[in-house]
Amino acid sequence: MASVSLRNVKKTYEGGVVAVHNLDLEIKDKEFVVLVGPSGCGKSTTLRMIAGLEEVTEGEIAIDGKVVNDVPPKDRDIAMVFQNYALYPHMSVYENMAFGLKLRKFPKAQIEQRVREAAAVLAIQELLERKPKALSGGQRQRVALGRAIVRKPKVFLFDEPLSNLDAKLRVQMRTEISKLHMRLGATMIYVTHDQTEAMTMGDRIVLMKDGVVQQVDSPLDIYNNPSNRFVAGFIGSPAMNFFRGSLTKGKRLQFKEQSNGVELAVVEKDQKKLVKFAGAEIVLGLRPEHLYENGQNGRGGSKTSVLVSVVEPMGNEYYVYFNTGIETNQYVARISTSKKPKVGKKMDLVFDMSKAHYFDPTTEKVI
Repeated sequence: MASVSLRNVKKTYEGGVVAVHNLDLEIKDKEFVVLVGPSGCGKSTTLRMIAGLEEVTEGEIAIDGKVVNDVPPKDRDIAMVFQNYALYPHMSVYENMAFGLKLRKFPKAQIEQRVREAAAVLAIQELLERKPKALSGGQRQRVALGRAIVRKPKVFLFDEPLSNLDAKLRVQMRTEISKLHMRLGATMIYVTHDQTEAMTMGDRIVLMKDGVVQQVDSPLDIYNNPSNRFVAGFIGSPAMNFFRGSLTKGKRLQFKEQSNGVELAVVEKDQKKLVKFAGAEIVLGLRPEHLYENGQNGRGGSKTSVLVSVVEPMGNEYYVYFNTGIETNQYVARISTSKKPKVGKKMDLVFDMSKAHYFDPTTEKVI
């Protein structure tokens, strides 16, 4: 296996459209890195440049220490798994998996051994004689994975491979790919727009927006310590709540929300870094799980009364959507309670300010 280095990589299309801006990224040997972000953020373009399917406008890409900018895709020793499986419909599963090895003129016995080994790893031994049309979506994706595994490449590249599967099968295949990574000890680069896939699969997450890397970190660090408002809002489901308001200074700092003056006490650990913003506008971020029903488990924080607008039962909890004053300012709390909150009624919520994030409203960077 091998490391992958992207040094000041830029991709510009005709007409001056810049898809990727000066990307610097070091992916270690055997690491599982996930590129995530909204549509058009440059993640798939980055993957295709690593694969050699897109030319690099500026910068260098190196695999295992060797610059590959001018190396054709077939000579980069990578294997790519696509969203649409890209299986040959007229070939059997065995033939699909063996095709790349036959092109490279591997001995027949070695092809047989590699295909059988990969089929055993993916539990598709009984499918080897079938054609792709006789397979389910999940089985086709396993075959596409098998075709990559038999190559024993230095780097595996995945371009939104689970997008065509139903929700239950996506969860199953996420687990299978994670197991595969541990079993093979392979370097894997995985592209998705699904933040749940990114959080559950990656050793590190590379979060992109408009061709620019916003943050590179472990899943938990990126969740707990977002670098800016975009990162905070993109990672997490339901998304983080953002309250616009200002800081008022008395005996201690208070955050006052702009819509109807809800006041929340800033905790001790945040007082020092926020004191210079006293009197200024600021954005407070709180995740839905850090808003509690008053009195729940004795948790402390700043209490305020809110108007419930929508309640979504989720089995073991409720997603409670509420307003603090202005109708357009809708927020959400994840409430664990046996009693369903009532739409149109007031509800007392506790805001756990020890979990608060603060953002500059102009730069949107974390304070």
